[in-house]
Amino acid sequence: MIREVVITGDGSSTIHLPEWNEQYHSKHGAIQEAYHVFIKSGLHYLYNLPHANFKDASQNLSILEIGFGTGLNAFITLIEANTLEMNICYNGVEGYPVLGEEINKLNYASELKNNTEASLFKTLHDVSWEEAHKITPNFELTKTNLFFAEIKDKSKYNLIYFDAFGARVQPELWTESIFLKMYEALQNNGVLVTYSAKGSVRRAMQSVGFEVERLPGPPGKREMLRATKKSGC
Repeated sequence: MIREVVITGDGSSTIHLPEWNEQYHSKHGAIQEAYHVFIKSGLHYLYNLPHANFKDASQNLSILEIGFGTGLNAFITLIEANTLEMNICYNGVEGYPVLGEEINKLNYASELKNNTEASLFKTLHDVSWEEAHKITPNFELTKTNLFFAEIKDKSKYNLIYFDAFGARVQPELWTESIFLKMYEALQNNGVLVTYSAKGSVRRAMQSVGFEVERLPGPPGKREMLRATKKSGC
């Protein structure tokens, strides 16, 4: 399948798949979307909950990313971990890892104007798969080469970034069976965030036990979804 590195609406890059007319991030702005959906609505939301204790340096926040892809979500989460001085254990799951020559064409470090962490974006991709790596004192990364349907984790994560390709091109990734795996992978009071707001996706989440909220979406999208596994479920 042909893959092209293209520039999105906020000046940041992504990978476009012409055959599917699909891209790894929003054409309206890759970085804007990532911050809005995954950082603001996921990481910051959990960090600021009254009952949360992630501001305690002795606590770890565990994140599962569904679709490690370009590494953008991991990169901005690393930056946030360092800024907030919170400890994050991050597992990025990917069935088809992005090629090195494609990674070299992505401009996230320069667009974020974060020279301190610029070299760390390359490190995220250079470290080996299937092993935990301490990228910074606050950020540990494990990259797992696995299809999403093969995930078997139970009550492990506080937060899931659900960033799979859209249901239009891969509907099998947005089913009850997949969201049941996500539900089981979360700890009680854990949260899943995704850019999608399709009614069928919301209903699939609710059918496996999630409490689902519609939230304002990133640029170019009216809404997004946040799902919570309530305590005692």
